[in-house]
Amino acid sequence: MKRTSRFAPHNVTHEIRDDGTILYRSAYALEPCVRHTCDWLHQWANKAPERVFLAERSGAGWRTETYAAVLERVRAIAETLLARGLSKDTPILIISGNGVDHGLLSLGAQYAGIPTVPVAEQYALIPGAHARLCHVAELIRPHMVYAADAGVFGDALALDVFDGIEKVASRPCGAAGITPFGDLLRGESAVNTDEVFSAQAPDTVAKILMTSGSTSEPKGVLTTHRMMCANQAMIAQSLPFLKDRPPVIVDWLPWNHVFGGSHNFNLVLANGGSLYIDQGKPVEGLFDTTLENLRLKTGTLSFNVPVGFGMLLSALRDDDALRQRYFENLDLVFYAGASLPQDIWDGFEAMAMEVKGEVPLMTSSWGLTETAPATMIQQEPTDRSGVVGVPMAGVTLKLVPDGEMRCEMRVKGPNVTPGYFRDDAKTKAAFDAEGFFLTGDAMRFVDPMDFNRGMRFDGRLSEDFKLLTGTWVRSGQVRMDMLNCLAPIATDVVVTGTDRHDVGLMIFVNPDAVQAGGFDLLEKDGVFADAGLLAEINRRLTKWNGRTSGSASRIARAILPSRAPDMAASEVTAKGNLNANRILERRKTLVDRLYDGTDPDVVRL
Repeated sequence: MKRTSRFAPHNVTHEIRDDGTILYRSAYALEPCVRHTCDWLHQWANKAPERVFLAERSGAGWRTETYAAVLERVRAIAETLLARGLSKDTPILIISGNGVDHGLLSLGAQYAGIPTVPVAEQYALIPGAHARLCHVAELIRPHMVYAADAGVFGDALALDVFDGIEKVASRPCGAAGITPFGDLLRGESAVNTDEVFSAQAPDTVAKILMTSGSTSEPKGVLTTHRMMCANQAMIAQSLPFLKDRPPVIVDWLPWNHVFGGSHNFNLVLANGGSLYIDQGKPVEGLFDTTLENLRLKTGTLSFNVPVGFGMLLSALRDDDALRQRYFENLDLVFYAGASLPQDIWDGFEAMAMEVKGEVPLMTSSWGLTETAPATMIQQEPTDRSGVVGVPMAGVTLKLVPDGEMRCEMRVKGPNVTPGYFRDDAKTKAAFDAEGFFLTGDAMRFVDPMDFNRGMRFDGRLSEDFKLLTGTWVRSGQVRMDMLNCLAPIATDVVVTGTDRHDVGLMIFVNPDAVQAGGFDLLEKDGVFADAGLLAEINRRLTKWNGRTSGSASRIARAILPSRAPDMAASEVTAKGNLNANRILERRKTLVDRLYDGTDPDVVRL
């Protein structure tokens, strides 16, 4: 199959210790990287001053900011922040989502050596999530808080935790006590910004990213310039086509999360590309905005989560013109956050071949907030979803055997965090005696006889559980298998069975896919109970059970909650991942119904 993009072939080395631990590395040496993220900004403002760097929708078109204009504004913001007395010890909290002004403030603060702390806008917009926002503010103790719109975010800005803190908004909306964002652009000539910028070392903290808090209160991950700059050097070596032409992306992925805010934002900046901010999302009511934006502008790289690619594939099938535009300059299809169902992967490959006779590199990567994020990548073509590839240059993976050819992942490299903000105990507990970061993730080799084939993600160690029989259930792998089995009906599943005789599922359905399949969203006592829908779930799970063996992977029962996961109750994280333990705790009555053996609205196999 003809491929669009240049790629770097896999080339790894490994060392097997006497205890079975494997040290797994790239054979490529990491090339030099810049000192500071704003070194990239200077570079491209000099080389391509009139090229668009950041853009967002404005009316029927786009508000655009060129590299030269961004550098000018960033320096002015840095001067203003320094003149206000802000420093490395006075973080700036950002409570609204992606936007040009958000990007300018982030880079201006980095230029001045002031950490920013972007958080999920849902913390501010959902009253039930304000406790999370207050927790972050009490931990961070910001000296400035920014929101795009003082009207929309007014309730959050009025929280007691922000008393005495300067509040800045791009749209003040006449609210009292709000500094217009434009005031930050005035600069302060008395401040020697060049001196402050030049004095910053690679280990200066650029931002503090909050973990999703799926198992505890969010932690603040210290993110340095070394981490982000080294990570972009690693990505560029793995994907050499990034140097062939400036990348263009139309992207919604939130900047409070490492995928959107570090990986994608910095990838564009490091390579002199253009980032068109998509205010849409792959959810009902907002995905039409994404399609509208793509009709105006398409990219050379496409990043998304699996559910987003599933929705996009359906839309492309129904729109010939958009399909042609989307694929005509596409070099990369990159998914993360979960495994991409194989039928969606196959659909994109077939569509690309139909439109242009070749397929872009379709791939994924693996990493964490604590690794800035990319640590492994499938950098050469494959025809299967679910492979996260090989170690990137400069990284050493320590694979600790966990039985059945499964390994616990630990990592060391220049992209790894020095620790957690104001939490020495958790920082110490996060590393082993050799200084490897304990990721809590598990992996398996695609081919144990050929390490160049890379690895597959095999779940979180903390999500594994035992049945009453003593059999271990690898919950993460079961979940990925079920998402493939039940696509597109299921948006996500929670695997049940701790201290039970068999494995069950709590299936959260995609209403659009259910209705498109000809089924009804018949709700009864908190669950969906349409007979046809339950029969279809039964058919698919019966087929799955016929292909597997053993109680650890056989599905014995399923229930379909009618109430979606609740972010305010911490059932779903800010980046959209389910908090399975929280759901099982809050919905214990549903789990009991699942296993009582008499409920007519439970699928039993």
